[in-house]
Amino acid sequence: MADFDVLVVGGGINGVGIARDLAGRGWRVLLCERDDLGSHTSSASTKLIHGGLRYLEYREFGLVRKALQERERLLRAAPHLIHPLRFVMPHHPQMRPAWLLRLGLFLYDHLAPRELLPASSGLDLRGHALGAPLQAQFRRGFVYSDGWVDDARLVIANAIDARERGAEILTRSACLDARVVQGLWQARLQTGSGERRLSARLLVNATGPWAASFVEQALHDAQGNTPSARRLRLVKGSHIVVPRLYAHDHAYLLQGADGRIVFTIPYQQDFTLVGTTDLELLPKDIEGGRTPGISEDEVAYLCGQVGRYFQQEVRPADVRWSYAGVRPLLDDDAGTAAAVTRDYALDLDSSPGAPLLHVWGGKLTTYRRLAEESADRIDVELGGRQGAWTSQAPLPGADVSAWVPDAGPGPAALEALLQAVQQRHPQLPAPLLRRLCLAYGGRVDRVLSGGAMGAEIAPGLFESELGHLQREEWAMCAEDVLWRRSKLGLRCSADDALRVQRWLLDHA
Repeated sequence: MADFDVLVVGGGINGVGIARDLAGRGWRVLLCERDDLGSHTSSASTKLIHGGLRYLEYREFGLVRKALQERERLLRAAPHLIHPLRFVMPHHPQMRPAWLLRLGLFLYDHLAPRELLPASSGLDLRGHALGAPLQAQFRRGFVYSDGWVDDARLVIANAIDARERGAEILTRSACLDARVVQGLWQARLQTGSGERRLSARLLVNATGPWAASFVEQALHDAQGNTPSARRLRLVKGSHIVVPRLYAHDHAYLLQGADGRIVFTIPYQQDFTLVGTTDLELLPKDIEGGRTPGISEDEVAYLCGQVGRYFQQEVRPADVRWSYAGVRPLLDDDAGTAAAVTRDYALDLDSSPGAPLLHVWGGKLTTYRRLAEESADRIDVELGGRQGAWTSQAPLPGADVSAWVPDAGPGPAALEALLQAVQQRHPQLPAPLLRRLCLAYGGRVDRVLSGGAMGAEIAPGLFESELGHLQREEWAMCAEDVLWRRSKLGLRCSADDALRVQRWLLDHA
């Protein structure tokens, strides 16, 4: 008998989503991740849960409809991590005509049911607070809705739910190789405590940008040959974070002369997130699990795009933080990186002698749908279990009934939670309580420890939270804590990070 029904390799959003769905159906699941959960593409997004307005231009109506459906579901499933966000799109006379923008927004409003977000509308920017940061030439615009997400914590929430439903989650555990022996996958993992061998009935390749290289380097069928793999287009998307560009809480969609778009998004109260770029990479550029950082040209490009629209100039010297991620996109022969589809493909291959499910491509917004379709196919392959269940299921932290018994679903629950927590802990700073509620939702009491939070190890980071992150959320180093479980790194010095690292080592 196999040790597990399914081995999932890859701890990004797709991998943890699949592990969660399978565990909820009763399958015995182990997920292994070479690094930290969500430490590559899944924590390097533009932080949006959106339908993809610009994909309408490429006639990706099915993808946009699917993403809009998921946007509504995810706003309900994790209101502490996913929030409504209004976007301003200034009309640039030399770019897309106003009628085309109106048509696109009309489709965007109506391609899928929309209950939680307001519809789009026209906007006179002259004399309006939303037009004040812009250059005077921008007189008209549009406003529409999408969602903002804490992408790294969305990964963690799915991993926690998977574990609570019975899955085993191993981080810092690379899959060295896996081969088919007597109808089972026999895998070797390199964990922190040494090598571990295990068997599984089915293997899921959810390694994102490394999906093709993982097949070529680590997988072997019953005859010792390497299974076939698809081609991917690897596209680097880079972002910069600068001091806040404007006082209000809307984001902007800026149309570039090159046909691309760039977002400016309010970020962590005091900053603005600007992104993204599309730069094609070769497989050799990401060998060994490496993700190339942002280039000087990309920084200059993003600063230039902001400068074309806003009165306030943004210079490379203003950048407080930058990050880059590699998107694994299906190779659909599109001419430019921006035009490549963001949809996904699932290939279930039984030819190795044991089933192998490949996950190719995808985007953050549709991860739950991807996971559900993957689990449906695995159900059929392995013999059926409970069936689909995640469509209406909340993620950990979404349930705030312990704090607010009569709180409604979706975004309204978050504000009710904030008020209840502040009333119960008036001795703690309001900004701290807000950050903790946004991170942990209805489970914030597990971090607050009745208000006895221990010593402050770094600004806004106390021992009770550090202990929780280490015990319950797989945090092992300062980077895990300061840049993925939180974004406190934006406000921490090198000495602060060193204190966090020492605390984690002392309490390991």
